[in-house]
Amino acid sequence: MMFARLVIFAAFLFLSGISLGQEQFEVEINKLLNDPGMKGAGLGICIENLENDSVVFEINSNLSMIPASVLKIVTTSAALEILGADYTFKTQLLYTGKIDDKTGFLNGNLIIKGGGDPALGSEYFKDHYLKPHFLNTWLNEIILSGIRGINGNIIINESAYEEQSVPDTWIWEDMGNYYGAGANALTVYDNMFRIYFRSLPEAGKPAEIIYIDPWANWLTFENFVVSSDQNSDNAYIFGDPWGGKRKIRGTIPIARDTFQIKASLPEPGLSLGYQLKEKLESKNIPLKGVVKKGVPVNVPELISEIESPPLSQIINVLNHESVNLFAEHLVKQIAFEKTGLGSTTEGVKIIRKFWEEKGIDTNGMFLEDGSGLSHFNAITPGQLVGILIYMKKESKNAEFFLNSLPTPGEGTLYYFNPEKFSKQNLHCKSGSMTRVRCFAGYLENNSGDELAFAFIANNFSMSHSDLIRRIEELLLNINNLN
Repeated sequence: MMFARLVIFAAFLFLSGISLGQEQFEVEINKLLNDPGMKGAGLGICIENLENDSVVFEINSNLSMIPASVLKIVTTSAALEILGADYTFKTQLLYTGKIDDKTGFLNGNLIIKGGGDPALGSEYFKDHYLKPHFLNTWLNEIILSGIRGINGNIIINESAYEEQSVPDTWIWEDMGNYYGAGANALTVYDNMFRIYFRSLPEAGKPAEIIYIDPWANWLTFENFVVSSDQNSDNAYIFGDPWGGKRKIRGTIPIARDTFQIKASLPEPGLSLGYQLKEKLESKNIPLKGVVKKGVPVNVPELISEIESPPLSQIINVLNHESVNLFAEHLVKQIAFEKTGLGSTTEGVKIIRKFWEEKGIDTNGMFLEDGSGLSHFNAITPGQLVGILIYMKKESKNAEFFLNSLPTPGEGTLYYFNPEKFSKQNLHCKSGSMTRVRCFAGYLENNSGDELAFAFIANNFSMSHSDLIRRIEELLLNINNLN
């Protein structure tokens, strides 16, 4: 029925004087809908012209569908508006008690207080945190404060966020892997560690773990990974965000001396505390107590404070590289600023209400997280386009937001050919998961008009690469739409 309506609609436009570009676009849409790989699938499209506020094309624009990572458009735009482009996160090193004037021993505790910084020690911000390494800076400032030993503990204060670091609706397969890392008030090093394997030259043989970086000495591993003729990483790590046990299943390529897979790091705050303990011991500063989580009873004294890059820079990385962890932090941080506790449930409520207040019809908008990793998220193509239009026309952060969206050949749009899109006229966020492929963003057409668009495809059976190629052709045809 949808196809029949589309054919009638296309014929009507043609008889009414439709442009050659629009006719070709309709033809390509018909071809896509008739492809066997789209049988039983859902397809939603919304395209609006920002110059004259007209709807250029739509199919199922009000159908609520799974968005995958294009949901990050909803999260990052709201964060820019609610928190501000210049907003920064702060991580503090403090102490309680007194420093003995004669011995230099602290009769109290060192405290690392997390402020929700998603980028602390991140690989994406090496110059900011690691040159020099922030732990070396802390060590120097501990020494400058006169501390020569600690009779107490290293306390990890993560009270800014709720204890549950991952949303309720994330699946078991995702949580142990790097892209499923949970958001903690004290996140560090992208909450990730690497496991390095050695594989034999014959397929089906057990692969050996040779080392882990950084070493997480409280974790235990059950390794079921085997070698394979497939030249790709098909290994998955299973484990909960708090537990110390990890199971690794799947395959890695044959005949590799070293092959790495990336895993999510449980209890990143404790990991950082142990690293600080090692730094202290390297300078003969003994710690009599232990590393543990808690909240100090007494008011602490500040030793050092680390400030993050501005939010605009964090969002630029987030959208270019589609960093789930950063997006989950933004949801919790919005809740923290509004309620005093970083909660995913409260954060998504605030974001949804924000867009409702900005005139977006939020019926059919279901937000379970900030990154789009939950299969329970749903949004309509029209809602995405509405948010894109708001950010372009009404937001003072329009330029920051636009620049955060990848262009062809970069970030998560690496597979689009930049030679096909002139003057970087396409800025687009992509999203994918099993049987889900989405694109949303801005495109300047050949007439110089700017279009806001959203494509959402769910439950298709064709390969992702085939659908990407088809959507790239549709985007090229949009160039001729008015």
